[in-house]
Amino acid sequence: MNTGSYYERIDEHRFKPTPHASGAWGPDEQHFSPLGGLVVHAVDEYLAGRPDTGLVPARISYDILGRPALDECEIQVESVRPGRTIELLEAVVLIAGRPVVRARLWLLAGLDTTGVTGGAPDRLPAPDECDRWAMSELWPGGYIASLDVRTVTPPRPGRTTAWVTTDLDLVAGERASSLARYVTLVDTANGIAVRQPPTAWMFPNVDLTLHLHRRPAGRWAGLDTTVVFGPTGQGLTSTVLHDAEGPVGQAQQILTVRPLPDHDS
Repeated sequence: MNTGSYYERIDEHRFKPTPHASGAWGPDEQHFSPLGGLVVHAVDEYLAGRPDTGLVPARISYDILGRPALDECEIQVESVRPGRTIELLEAVVLIAGRPVVRARLWLLAGLDTTGVTGGAPDRLPAPDECDRWAMSELWPGGYIASLDVRTVTPPRPGRTTAWVTTDLDLVAGERASSLARYVTLVDTANGIAVRQPPTAWMFPNVDLTLHLHRRPAGRWAGLDTTVVFGPTGQGLTSTVLHDAEGPVGQAQQILTVRPLPDHDS
C-alpha cells in the first residue's frame, strides 16, 4: 500500500480505489464505508459549483445495486427536486459503466433552532476513555485494517458501542468535509456487533440510510449499534450515531442473512 488514502482522483468525476478501500467480504471489492464517504465528497463538489443555498443534508440513503468491484468508479450527481427550502439530490456510482450504487440526499433549510433543541440520548464516554479493539482479528480487508476502533463496552453478539476513526485521507491530496469524513466510517456499524461469525455466515447490507439532526464534527464516529436477525433470511443493523459532542442521528442497514455454502454447522 503506497498511499495514505482510500481513493486517488483520475479526473473530475472518476476515482481509483487504493488497497485501503478493499472490503471485508472479498479482497477484490470495495468496502461500502469509504465508498459512501466518496459519494458525499462528490456531492460536496457539486454543491460547491453553484451558489450557496444554505440547505443542510438531513437524510442520506444508499441502495447498493451490485457488488462494488475494487476498480475505477465514476460518480454522477444531479438535482432531482430543486427547491429554496427543500431539495433532493441523487448520486449514481458507476463501475465499468454499470450503476452499482444509487444515493439520494434530502437537503433542508438551515435555521437557528437552538432554543428548542432536545430529545437526544446521552453522549458516549470519550474515545480516549475506551479500550482499543483489534477489529481486523475478526474481519479481513484493507478498510478494516485502516481503522482505529475503541469499544465503550466489550463487544457481544448483536450489541456493541464503539468509536471508529482513521488517519487516512478520503481522496489523496484533497480536503474532505466533516460530513464526508464521518460518513466514510458509518457503514462499519454492520461489522462491530456481529451475531454470527463471518466465517460461517454472510450478512452483507444492501442499503444504508442516515437520518441526521445535527451535522457531525471531528474525526471520531460513535456507533451505538444493535443487530437483529429475523427468521426468514433478513436482518437489521440499527445505530445511534454520535460525535464527540453527542448524538447526531441514526443509521439503518437491511441485511441479507445466509450461511456460507461450505460451512459445516
